[in-house]
Amino acid sequence: MPYIHADVALLTDQRYTASTAAVDDWYLGNILRDDELLRKALGKVGLTSVRVNWAQRDIDWSKFRCAVFRTTWDYYDRISEFTSWLKLIEQQTRLCNDSSIIWWNLDKHYLTDLESKGIPVVPSRFIESGESANLSRLLDEAGWKEAIIKPCISGTARHTYRVNPRNADTIQNIVQPLLAKESFMLQPFLSDIQSSGEYTLMIIDGRFTHAVRKTPKAGDFRVQDDHGGAVHPCNPSEKQIALAERTMAACEPAPVYGRVDMVRDNTGDWAVMELELIEPELWLREQPAAAENLARAISRIAAL
Repeated sequence: MPYIHADVALLTDQRYTASTAAVDDWYLGNILRDDELLRKALGKVGLTSVRVNWAQRDIDWSKFRCAVFRTTWDYYDRISEFTSWLKLIEQQTRLCNDSSIIWWNLDKHYLTDLESKGIPVVPSRFIESGESANLSRLLDEAGWKEAIIKPCISGTARHTYRVNPRNADTIQNIVQPLLAKESFMLQPFLSDIQSSGEYTLMIIDGRFTHAVRKTPKAGDFRVQDDHGGAVHPCNPSEKQIALAERTMAACEPAPVYGRVDMVRDNTGDWAVMELELIEPELWLREQPAAAENLARAISRIAAL
């Protein structure tokens, strides 16, 4: 097995293992800036770290005091491989976040657990693997004029579609073959996303550190930069911060770090869209002090 000497493994995927980025590669550049901030902060608390491709074969993960999920952004395209690897690594080293919370957060059915604990979430109807989707009927039953359909295990808006009575049959023909292997969820289309966007609040050790607002490009609803979305600094309200911290507190065990994505629903109230605990983009470059907060939290896990 290759020997990699460091206290902490910062987990990435093969696409982002380079140590430098080309001048025009802003995407990798952002990743490296965030990871460098975290590496320097870890150094200040006495921990060495190295960026490691999670799927690299023959790594002896027991050599690390802990492994931290950072940019494993291909896991949902390799879910069988990823879950097999997760079963292996959770036996060999400590994970940050804890493996039980990773398993829970993998599948967006977790929204029902949050809702049962009193967290306001975007309403969701699930279409389970093996079922037939009748999107027109589901829209009618829910009373939604428009909806968003997406896989329960996904990222970067993979197979995410805007559905209405006019295109329901077309979208159904796209989704139905995929339902043979995976579950989907249907949520009402929230018009505020196109005007105000999605608010992303970073939480470390249960406390809010900073936030950004993500907006879609004109004519789109997807806020991811992969689809032309933009990111803006923002100062969330006390109500938003309280919701984000309360959402994290509802998780068991408590996550060391994560992201709460929220939007205004069609009544104007804040609702949790997603909870990112596996490999959240944290925008540490927007708030470098948050890297030091995260490093202190990781040092506590590494010392266990």
